[in-house]
Amino acid sequence: MFVVAIVRRRLREGKTYEDFRQVWFHETGFGTDNRMFSCLNVADPHEVITIALTEASAGNAERLIGVDAAERAGSPLDDIVEHQIGRTFGILVAEDDFSAAGQIPYQPASVGGQITDMREVEGALQLGAALLQPYLGNALD
Repeated sequence: MFVVAIVRRRLREGKTYEDFRQVWFHETGFGTDNRMFSCLNVADPHEVITIALTEASAGNAERLIGVDAAERAGSPLDDIVEHQIGRTFGILVAEDDFSAAGQIPYQPASVGGQITDMREVEGALQLGAALLQPYLGNALD
């Protein structure tokens, strides 16, 4: 399963995306399929939105959280971004390609060509909520 993390941070006055990137950039990989996308908000170019897609399981979830926590502890962003950070986490249930022109027939939810088993998703949601609770307190979005 893929966990999706969407994190919103606002740059401090006088800071740039490049300032953010130099401190934020991970020097240690996760050891699993992971892609991160960084965006600047069109309505507020001082807001950096990071979207991460990480393959996770019950067997590697705690290790992945530890890798990210170690990265942040080793490269704190406190001087670059404001203290309030928006975080949203989810489980990827479907990926769809609407690139083609014209009519597109309906397809059931799937990821990587595999039909999504919503029972598995329910279990992953419960596990994710339990694992993330100590790190986020009541801030789970």
